Amino acid sequence: MKRLIVRFVILLAIVAAGLFAYAWKPAIDPATPPQRADFDQELIEKGAQLAAVGNCTACHTNPGGRSFAGSFAMPTPFGIIYSSNITPDPETGIGQWSEAAFSRAMREGVSRDGSHLYPAFPFDHFTRVSDEDNKALYAFLMTRPAVKQSPLANELPFPLNIRFVLAGWKLLFFDEGAHQNVASRSDEWNRGAYLVDGLGHCGACHTPRNAFGAEKPDAYLAGGEAEGWSAFALNEASPAPVPWTADSLYAYLRRGWHADHGVANGPMAEVTGNLGLLPDSDIRAIAVYLESLMGTPSAEREQRGEQALKAAAASDLVLASASGAQDDTPAARGETIYYAACATCHDSNRPQPFGGSNLHLSSALNAPDPQNAINVILFGLPAASGRQSSIMPGFAAIMNDQQMSDLLAYLREEFAQQPNWDDVASRLTDTRSGKYHVSVRPSDGIERGPDNVGAKDQ
Repeated sequence: MKRLIVRFVILLAIVAAGLFAYAWKPAIDPATPPQRADFDQELIEKGAQLAAVGNCTACHTNPGGRSFAGSFAMPTPFGIIYSSNITPDPETGIGQWSEAAFSRAMREGVSRDGSHLYPAFPFDHFTRVSDEDNKALYAFLMTRPAVKQSPLANELPFPLNIRFVLAGWKLLFFDEGAHQNVASRSDEWNRGAYLVDGLGHCGACHTPRNAFGAEKPDAYLAGGEAEGWSAFALNEASPAPVPWTADSLYAYLRRGWHADHGVANGPMAEVTGNLGLLPDSDIRAIAVYLESLMGTPSAEREQRGEQALKAAAASDLVLASASGAQDDTPAARGETIYYAACATCHDSNRPQPFGGSNLHLSSALNAPDPQNAINVILFGLPAASGRQSSIMPGFAAIMNDQQMSDLLAYLREEFAQQPNWDDVASRLTDTRSGKYHVSVRPSDGIERGPDNVGAKDQ
């Protein structure tokens, strides 16, 4: 018995030593902060485009703060994580990071000092980024204005506040390695896959996660959650009434709206805003790749789309068209509210981006849950600055939960031809209370700090 215990202890020691060896990462010596003259201007400009794809400013800029200076609060199911300062400040930012240290963070999710990074920084996607693109990103970030601002301490319980634990997460869920092209696909398709799976990290929002916060590999882009919003499926499960095409995806990503699919809002508004720095060819490549994931629509799906378009084309501002039914049902009460508060814009047939979206074409109303519809009605859509954009007032201070619930019942039945969602009342209460930490942004991205994030600002 004693010998068995000794062997067990030795085995545990070997396992512990192996885990420690796997988890331990050496620090990389601090480097002298580079100067702008150390980088080619063309490389910096390329880095600006890539940073836009990665939407770096969204997480690393606190609203009203300096660009890339961090301390943006990211609520997770496990606690709040605050983003780091990625300006070239040598004390509080990444000014002492060499290119090798930066590349390791992108590839392996490890900081310069050897500590593991939380996957709120999507290194599980950034590991796909090429060395050439990492070099350009490094050049761009190292030529931003240096901001002295220490990041706030994360609010995580034990043992999640111990970064060594993250090595176990990586062992289970992290697939390290650069993107590999698919030989049977076109260069355009492969470029789109590289941008979506790598810097674009679309799966971070649009793929559901397991109990450990890792993306489910068998549900790639099948729909997820982000900052209090539902991120719709980007595969064949897309709830869009009209099937997406490469052309409509391209227009939506390029402009932030499409007549058949509505307006980008929530976190997606910032994505389309930042993609403005990308060339048309990259936007087109993303669209081609995503269309391939959605597959060829079935005949039934095509027919539903055509019916939705016909219903949208037949819409007109006829306020008297409300049925006037006296039924005391949620949908009947909601119809009255719709014609009083919504129809003036949404039935006006004014073209977008200034006219209200035609609700026959609303993905939010056809979605499996009501969260996005609730968010839009409560908080509206703020106007962008310096560009054409849609705008909608929020009704949080005007309608109570019962009125909104009735309105949603009508919208769901009238425009999606589906029964009302089951959990509208509870979601309304939780959304008003701040439980879901809903982010509301205009299409040009409210998270941008006052510093110009373009490559030629300095």
